[in-house]
Amino acid sequence: MNYQLVWKILPGLRGMSCSDFRATTTETPNNEQGVAFECAPEAECEALLNELETHFGPQRFSNNATAFETVKTYVLERAKAKA
Repeated sequence: MNYQLVWKILPGLRGMSCSDFRATTTETPNNEQGVAFECAPEAECEALLNELETHFGPQRFSNNATAFETVKTYVLERAKAKA
């Protein structure tokens, strides 16, 4: 099943933070304006969302673009490793 990943990037005193990761099913994956990934069972998708919250929650970024590209690269590399 294909999912589209979305999350919030919020400003803070120490930089931008990523949180509130969500995945919605999609028929048309779009890696140009977001992060699309494939998960077979729904439990695997939930595990990924929890992993993202844990991994990126404490990190801070200098700007939105860096935060977005870092999360995108992480998800795409993880998907490639599972394949």
